[in-house]
Amino acid sequence: MSTPDPRPRAQYGAAAYAGMKGKLPTPFPRTMGPNAMKYLQEVVESGLSSNMMGRFERTFAEEMGVQHCVATPGCTPALALLAAAFGFAPGDEIIVSPITDYGTIQGLIRENYIPVFPDTAPGTVNMSADTIAPCITDRTRAILAVHLTGLVCDMDPIRALAEQHGLIVYEDVCQAVFGSYKGRLAGTLGLAAGYSFDSEKTLGSDVGGCIITDDDALAERLRFVGHSRGAVMEPVFGRKHAVPGYALRMPLCTAAITLAQLEIIREQVLQRDRMARLLTAHLQEIPGIVPLPIPDYVDVYSCWMFGLSLEPGAFRCDADAFAAQMVEAGIPGAGTGRYYLMPAACTFLEENARAGRYPYSRPTASREYHYSADTCPTAKEFLEHFIRWSTFCEKYQPEHCELAAEMIRDIADRNRV
Repeated sequence: MSTPDPRPRAQYGAAAYAGMKGKLPTPFPRTMGPNAMKYLQEVVESGLSSNMMGRFERTFAEEMGVQHCVATPGCTPALALLAAAFGFAPGDEIIVSPITDYGTIQGLIRENYIPVFPDTAPGTVNMSADTIAPCITDRTRAILAVHLTGLVCDMDPIRALAEQHGLIVYEDVCQAVFGSYKGRLAGTLGLAAGYSFDSEKTLGSDVGGCIITDDDALAERLRFVGHSRGAVMEPVFGRKHAVPGYALRMPLCTAAITLAQLEIIREQVLQRDRMARLLTAHLQEIPGIVPLPIPDYVDVYSCWMFGLSLEPGAFRCDADAFAAQMVEAGIPGAGTGRYYLMPAACTFLEENARAGRYPYSRPTASREYHYSADTCPTAKEFLEHFIRWSTFCEKYQPEHCELAAEMIRDIADRNRV
């Protein structure tokens, strides 16, 4: 048995926010849908026979305007189930946004696909068709677009590029629920999409996630692999596992809470959009502060965390020190986000690639791969100056945006070159 790592373990959900104090609202305690207790009571009174998961799936599919919703225990399982259901071969390549969370790529790794990270477009956290195009090879099978912070990628050019090469496009909408791109909901812009309902997310339940799609065959495959553990029933014998499947069903109580939260989410997202745009306008007036741009094609910014950049050379301190002063001034959750750069954060990728470990052995891999911050220089440079706070939420009112801007203006003036 290996020696335990002395470093503290990462925390998630309410535990990650415990002890955060400041002058601005924080997500916890979460605002709960008025029917949450009613639906939970239904689960209990049914003696666990309630089909609450199916009820949530039907409702969410209707809200998204799609044919199918497959509920899962969380966002990481949702994206992992999609990776398993696609059934690509080991060593096949999936192009995926480089600035994201580990949950985006966990399923790719477990299915022995090879993640390929293009750079981001200048001045933003998202990749683009222009940065994706040089990464396409004869082993590329899909493009996984991540709408980080809630900013939807420019999907029309990405879809056109994918069509040229016969590639699947699917979406990680874990930070962009009910965000809108050119009048279309995020998550409906590709073959399928994965969602997060973890407690800290915009549509916050206790945990939870789901997948949506209009593809009948894919939906059946998702249920077969993810809900039925890849098993079929054979007369007399019973279950036979035709493929290595999973038990990734959403718990009934999670479905009940998520259903209740779904009933209040639309107005919450619109409030986040209004406040994010208002705060952006305030910060644009501060010299040296560059709020994360909201592209014109984003109709509704389902902002999960707010972000800004410091103009290089504008201040005597770096982004880490500036963020620390923001926390001290009363902006809880402010900090840098270098850990979102997956080629640098997932050190095992480079280790496995250098050692030629499966699937980086040849065969299965067709070429050498490298993973480091330097493989995505634009993203690396952007994150050196980027500050975000993950406590931004629907509780914000105009006075909170004004207060946040005043605090940031004061810090900027004190540190200005």
